[in-house]
Amino acid sequence: MRAESHESFPILIAFIIIIHLQKIDLLKAYKHIFFDLDRTLWDFDSNSRAALIDVFENHNLNRYFESPEPFILAYNKHNELLWDHYRKGHIRKEHLRSLRFELTLRDVEIVNNELAIAIGEDYLQLSAGKTILFPYTHEILIYLQKKYPLYILTNGFRETQFSKMKICDLSKYFHTVFTSETIGFNKPHPKIFHWAMSSVNGKKEECLMIGDDIEVDILGARNCGMDQVFFNPNKLITRAKPTYEIESLIELKKIL
Repeated sequence: MRAESHESFPILIAFIIIIHLQKIDLLKAYKHIFFDLDRTLWDFDSNSRAALIDVFENHNLNRYFESPEPFILAYNKHNELLWDHYRKGHIRKEHLRSLRFELTLRDVEIVNNELAIAIGEDYLQLSAGKTILFPYTHEILIYLQKKYPLYILTNGFRETQFSKMKICDLSKYFHTVFTSETIGFNKPHPKIFHWAMSSVNGKKEECLMIGDDIEVDILGARNCGMDQVFFNPNKLITRAKPTYEIESLIELKKIL
């Protein structure tokens, strides 16, 4: 019995090593971490709402809307549709900026292009100055910055995104900010992901994309061979199967 025990010992050690290696493989050796900005780190919905309330008051829009709420609802409806057109390359950013407010005003039978342009400019300036971040944003970026080079990969307007990051003290964490406006392709187009990976000399298996949008961030990255983290604070149900899914940014510590 003792001889058999000694003979089985090397087999047991080998088995333990195999299991250990399998566990290591589960925690993949990522070298480049890409973050979306809006609705992933920067709380777009809260910040946008605050800016729209400011716009409502600054431009006396109570002349046309009973309260900020119907104004915000109308704006969000038009903005989402126009952003979809912008991502697909159907409209330019200059057109989007004013058209979303032009259409919002037309909902209450106001045709005033000058006012729409003024509101659009005011909104961009005000929203870029808002500082609401998702919980644990700074904590997780401090943690990750010590381990990986971090990058932003965003469809947002270049000057607006840089302003947001500066005022929220986020710039210090990131090596590079890649914007669709600079690269010439919007997520989920494969070329923007390939451009970003190539720019950092990263192989697809070494790169990880973290974002909130299934189509734009998750499927876009997957189609290029990148692993993905679906940031899902609202617990949305999706048929897509991201590499990882989290409800809080602090959960990234379990992955990275």
